[in-house]
Amino acid sequence: MLIIMKRKAQRGDKMPDNLALRMRPRTISEVIGQKHLVGEGKIIRRMVEANMLSSMILYGPPGIGKTSIASAIAGTTKFAFRTFNATVDSKKRLQEIAEEAKFSGGLVLLLDEIHRLDKAKQDFLLPLLENGKIIMIGATTENPFFSVTPAIRSRVQIIELEPLSNTDFKVAIQGVLEDRERGFDFDVQLDDDALDFIATATNGDLRSAYNSLDLAVMSTQPSEGGGRHITLDTVENSLQRSYITMDKDGDGHYDVLSALQKSIRGSDVNASLHYAARLVEAGDLPSLARRLTVIAYEDIGLANPDAQVHTVTALEAAQKVGFPEARILIANVVIDLALSPRSNSAYVAMDAALADLRKSGNLPIPRHLRDGHYAGSKELGNAQDYKYPHAYPEKWVKQQYLPDKLRGVDYFQPNETGKYERALGANKERIDKLSK
Repeated sequence: MLIIMKRKAQRGDKMPDNLALRMRPRTISEVIGQKHLVGEGKIIRRMVEANMLSSMILYGPPGIGKTSIASAIAGTTKFAFRTFNATVDSKKRLQEIAEEAKFSGGLVLLLDEIHRLDKAKQDFLLPLLENGKIIMIGATTENPFFSVTPAIRSRVQIIELEPLSNTDFKVAIQGVLEDRERGFDFDVQLDDDALDFIATATNGDLRSAYNSLDLAVMSTQPSEGGGRHITLDTVENSLQRSYITMDKDGDGHYDVLSALQKSIRGSDVNASLHYAARLVEAGDLPSLARRLTVIAYEDIGLANPDAQVHTVTALEAAQKVGFPEARILIANVVIDLALSPRSNSAYVAMDAALADLRKSGNLPIPRHLRDGHYAGSKELGNAQDYKYPHAYPEKWVKQQYLPDKLRGVDYFQPNETGKYERALGANKERIDKLSK
């Protein structure tokens, strides 16, 4: 049993009521997890210790420490620290921060929800990043390679945060119980099984773990001595249903998504429905939609292109109708994908092409394939001798398309699992014979 002893001093009037805010790290050393970033000799710690910060984007799921790392950086360095939410804060607020940066010689800006930063704010921010007046720490739950504009990405380091382990959660909760300044003002007893439950049932979200503990403690009637005893039952009744459903047995959010994809890939329709049901019960339609769309193209692929059409159409409809009705559309998609013929030949071919590209670089394009529409292109020999396939009876004519160095490569190897891909394979075989 873990016990926190009564404090010698009460929390000050200015101390935040929210436990998650009170426990936000003040220095890099107080950050929970993320040792690949803040451990000894790692990138963020090196920046902080050298007082040489550079703009960065931190991304990962909610509640794993993006804002905490930014706050810790601010607490460890001598820079002023300001916050800006791309969703709700105005351009005027950004202008005020810029003016402060000019007079103070620079500051650290935590830019939350950076993937929602509109063009006007981007255009205003870019020169400030260029001249170093503002060091931006962007935070987002979306992959910035897809959700953040290239103009912003090119000026920052992109850093991915790792999901927190159960051990990280227990360390964090124990930290609450041991902290003499930021915890509770009375004795708290937390049963071991209650601690285990908080660590495993909050779906990787430390903020939610803090909030659940806070609710459990503050909603418990004190004993005669003023202390409060927190049992497993108390904690279970203090967690949102979505967290319990998603991860009551200890699986993480991404583990459920991974299990869903692997079950569909393995044609186990019952397991596929089980893992989909976890996400449905948790109300996580966005994650379901993203993952099922990827599955349709990655695992089903050319073996059954109709499944991709059905998937995209159904998921668009599901997001319009929402839960609970969306579960019906999800069920159709999951069963269709799990029992469909499957092929990964398309993305394997793309990966092979990418591997060659990274090895050989951008090789010269044959001149007859280059653009011949601009002034002077003819003098350069571009587009000359190009043969227009539609002008030939077979709608095909023998000519070189690949760069010289890659002539003869064969990336696409069709599977025989679906009639559509078999037809593609037969046409490829015909063209290969004609090309010899």
